[in-house]
Amino acid sequence: MKSSKECITIKAVQVIHKPHKQVSHQRKHLMTATWEGVPAVILQTLLGGPFLTGYLLYLGAESSEVGFVLAVTTLFNVLQILVAYLIQRLQYRKKAMIVFTFMHRILWGATGIIPFIFPERWWIPVFMILYMAAFIANTVSGMLWTSLISDMVPSKVRGRYFGIRNTILNALGALTLFVGGIILDRVPGGGGFLILFIISWIAIAANLSLFFLYPDPPFEHSSERQFKAMIRKPLSDTTFIKSTLFLAGWLFLQTLIVPLYSYAMLDVLHISYSVVSIMTVAQTVIMMIGFYVWGNLNARYRNRTLLYWTLPLIAGSCLTWGLLSVLPMIPVLLLSHMLLGAGVGGFNQLAFNFMIGDTPKSERPMFIAVYSAITGFTSFLGPVLGGFIFKRIADAPDWVARYGFQTTVGMLMVLIALTVGRRVLRAA
Repeated sequence: MKSSKECITIKAVQVIHKPHKQVSHQRKHLMTATWEGVPAVILQTLLGGPFLTGYLLYLGAESSEVGFVLAVTTLFNVLQILVAYLIQRLQYRKKAMIVFTFMHRILWGATGIIPFIFPERWWIPVFMILYMAAFIANTVSGMLWTSLISDMVPSKVRGRYFGIRNTILNALGALTLFVGGIILDRVPGGGGFLILFIISWIAIAANLSLFFLYPDPPFEHSSERQFKAMIRKPLSDTTFIKSTLFLAGWLFLQTLIVPLYSYAMLDVLHISYSVVSIMTVAQTVIMMIGFYVWGNLNARYRNRTLLYWTLPLIAGSCLTWGLLSVLPMIPVLLLSHMLLGAGVGGFNQLAFNFMIGDTPKSERPMFIAVYSAITGFTSFLGPVLGGFIFKRIADAPDWVARYGFQTTVGMLMVLIALTVGRRVLRAA
């Protein structure tokens, strides 16, 4: 018979060795997806946005070439229809996703060594080749990632999870923008861009390593085997296709000017990189807050209803440029970017949830592909036409390029939102 002292000792040992509550595999996978986004947002921020525009201008690009580069990535979304069909042969998706993600990151990062290897006359052509090859690979990896993440995140917490994830990552993106702008102002020219690319190369290595921690659940295949039958399903879904066509038209108007905000500030208004970065940081901070708000609202309202609510904010961002005719430049641009952050942040998040939440699981890759192909094509046309228009209005009165074009697009967006948008998204 054990003494009371021995019993106390045994109980103490049992308490000490009592197993801690294990973190569920699902929670680990969500944490992995969040951590993977940290280096991803660093490299995407430093290699994209205003820094991409600035790097293109450093390489000697014209407005039409800047518009083409900003647009061509969305054109490749058309290829997602073929990708959605071909990935039906896969049993698991992780290995293919890692391979194509590696290709995308390495090719995009390689654009930073162009000035050190090629003569100046080849800078833009070589950049175009590497950049387009990178985003063709991204078309495949993006499709696989979207399919995989939709299986990883339970539908009940999807809106809130992506709201929190996007909030965290955009906070980091804002900090990265601010630091990048300071670097380019302190070290102008090629030296500054080299520093940005070195940071990006480190982020690429970290990002690729984290993808190996992703789960690899079995792929639920489409019930159809023939390509025509597979693509017919999203095309015959009336609510889905009407919403997609409207959003494609809206994105055409939006991308006429929004992707060229940085170009207009740098090349038309002649604002410094640091001020442009501050504008983008302000946009990102508001977007960060918006992600959380839109994510919580998504638990109460439908994706399409909330998408409709984002439209006036985006249109207002374009309209605000008209205030440059009567108000100081910096406050006007700050207000424009804040409205854009609130609107585009919600639009992108809700459009993503619309693709992965309002579509049947087994047919989701093709639904995503059709949405991405249609909206990608119009999002390609927008910046290309916008860049061409900026080039043609260079000889027009100064106010046309400063705010006239932007305000006109904004007025048209308001009209479309209040008529077609109200019928399609509110009634869907």
